[in-house]
Amino acid sequence: MNIAEKIEITSSFVLDAPPGELNEVLGDIKSLVADSPEVVKGLGPALERHNKEQLSAVKLPGSSKSALLSEFNCLPDGRFFDVECSSSWSYDHKPSNVQSYTLESEYAGLVKSLLRDLDNYVKEHYPASPLSGVYPYENDSSIAIVVVGNKYSPSNFWNGRWRSIYTYTHSTSTLTGTIKVDVHYYEDGNVRLLTKKEISESMRSGASAGDIIKTIAGLEKKYQEELNRAFGALSEGAFKSLRRQLPVTRQKINWDKIMTYRLGQDIGGGRSAGRQ
Repeated sequence: MNIAEKIEITSSFVLDAPPGELNEVLGDIKSLVADSPEVVKGLGPALERHNKEQLSAVKLPGSSKSALLSEFNCLPDGRFFDVECSSSWSYDHKPSNVQSYTLESEYAGLVKSLLRDLDNYVKEHYPASPLSGVYPYENDSSIAIVVVGNKYSPSNFWNGRWRSIYTYTHSTSTLTGTIKVDVHYYEDGNVRLLTKKEISESMRSGASAGDIIKTIAGLEKKYQEELNRAFGALSEGAFKSLRRQLPVTRQKINWDKIMTYRLGQDIGGGRSAGRQ
């Protein structure tokens, strides 16, 4: 197997890394290709794609709040920007060369209002340090709205991530997007739950930031309820037929009470404010 083939295979491992486990995957790759260090050096494009797709967080020097890496806030020169921090930066494993950034958009007022309302929403409805971002998109013809909720439970051997990405198009007053949930159970084996929900909503012309965030909140609540029903169906169906213990905790699980784990709720929010 030549170097290019090794890079292609190991890049697929990077792209498929479960939530919060990229460093472990990279460690395994380095062990597997210890005799070919050039393979690790060739993982740059895969790492960049992983960061954008998984909406990775970065802590900018001098900032108290993390910013996101995504395709929506990537500038033509490869740098990233954040509206709330008014900063742009280069990124190569860590942020560098941070500069001031001024938002230039016909809809700057709406973007900033969405940032404020979205921040209030995710703080109330998502556990454990949620992240969000709002960015002008597609040559200012639309606005990208991004929400990330991470939940890691190493004591119970599972990690999870909720990602919702929306695009509000000014000309049609439509809100489209995707909600994705990724949960990985990894005790004595691997079980992974991947779900995806496509979104398309028509809104009134000239919708306000409040209208848009209210619509998003309703969509996410509805999908959360769908997830909870799905977990209930699994507990009564497929999980009961399993012949081995699932890698969720160190104790055998009573599948009749699986809903008490509320994994979907932990990942997607929906718990009352104040509970962590």
